[in-house]
Amino acid sequence: MGTFALTTLLMPVLRGKSQGGARVVVVSSGGALTAKLDVSDVNSLRFKKPAAGFDGSAVYAQTKRQQIELTEYWAAKHPEIQFLSMHPGWADTPGVQSSIPQFHNAMKDRLRTSEQGADTIVWAALSEEAKKVRNGAFLFDRKEVSQHLLWAGTEAAPSDVEKLVEICSKYLRDIA
Repeated sequence: MGTFALTTLLMPVLRGKSQGGARVVVVSSGGALTAKLDVSDVNSLRFKKPAAGFDGSAVYAQTKRQQIELTEYWAAKHPEIQFLSMHPGWADTPGVQSSIPQFHNAMKDRLRTSEQGADTIVWAALSEEAKKVRNGAFLFDRKEVSQHLLWAGTEAAPSDVEKLVEICSKYLRDIA
């Protein structure tokens, strides 16, 4: 919801700067690659029920999938503004250390620094070269990559993306 609210509320400013090259860079994650957009439970309420348990990785993947789908949606609706989403790679951050400690311990010698993780974010936001990237692209290491794993079945139906936008728009109206 945060990505949706911030981008939507900034849209008048972004449209006003479109001739100057307005860009939105959404920091998503490769964690989204395993998740299909689920508009039946955008708040992951099923994970708040004691019987269901809490699966933080599933909630994270769903949230990051929502960001990627919204980026594509905005790129199509507002072609005068460049929208990009990206995966920073697995970086050695406090979040990785605390949320997935087994992964961190197994991979700690191969994790990126925070600076390495931020490289594509800064490049996408500021470089002239990034202006040539397809609007709505998902980036990793300064290159467009697929938003889906082969055979994962994570492609979203356009009607599901529209439903996500409708739900988020309602939440935003309710809190604004």
